[in-house]
Amino acid sequence: MIGFVLLVCAKITLQGQANAADNGMFWFGSALLVGAVAVAMAMSLLPERLAIGALALLIIGSFIFNKKRQQHKKAMSGMISSGILWVRAGELVHDNLGKREHIHLTDGDKITLIGEQLQIVDSSDVRKYHITGFESAQEAKAAKAILEGQALTKRHVNIKMKSN
Repeated sequence: MIGFVLLVCAKITLQGQANAADNGMFWFGSALLVGAVAVAMAMSLLPERLAIGALALLIIGSFIFNKKRQQHKKAMSGMISSGILWVRAGELVHDNLGKREHIHLTDGDKITLIGEQLQIVDSSDVRKYHITGFESAQEAKAAKAILEGQALTKRHVNIKMKSN
C-alpha cells in the first residue's frame, strides 16, 4: 500500500501594526542627553565636588537607562504582529520588512489559541512567542493546526488559489 504525505505550508500576512518604539524610552534617553550637556557645563562652571556629583548622577542615569532598555528589548522579543508568516509543521519563518527570523519549535513547546492570537510557550510555561494580527480566528486556528502537523480540513480554512 502506498501512502501520500501532503506537506502543508501556509503564507499568512499579519494585519497588525509593527511594534512601535516606546515613547518613555525616547524621553528618558533625551533626558540623559540633556543631562550630559548639563554635566559638561557643570564641570566648567561649578566647584570640583559638585561637578563630580553631577557626573556621578549622569553615570547612574546611564546605567538605569541601559537596564530598562534591555528589559524592554527582552519583553518585545517574542511579539509578532505584522509582516508575513510562513507556517509549516513545527516551524515558522517571520519576514518583517526584509528581516527574516526562523523559528523552530521543540517537542516541549505548546501552542495555545487565544481568540485570534497564538501563544507559544516552552515546556516550563515560559512564553516564547505571542503572535497577533491574524485576519480571523479561523486563520489563527489553521496556523495552529499546521504548526502542530495536523491535517487541514475544509472547516479549518478556506483555500484561495492564485494563478501566476
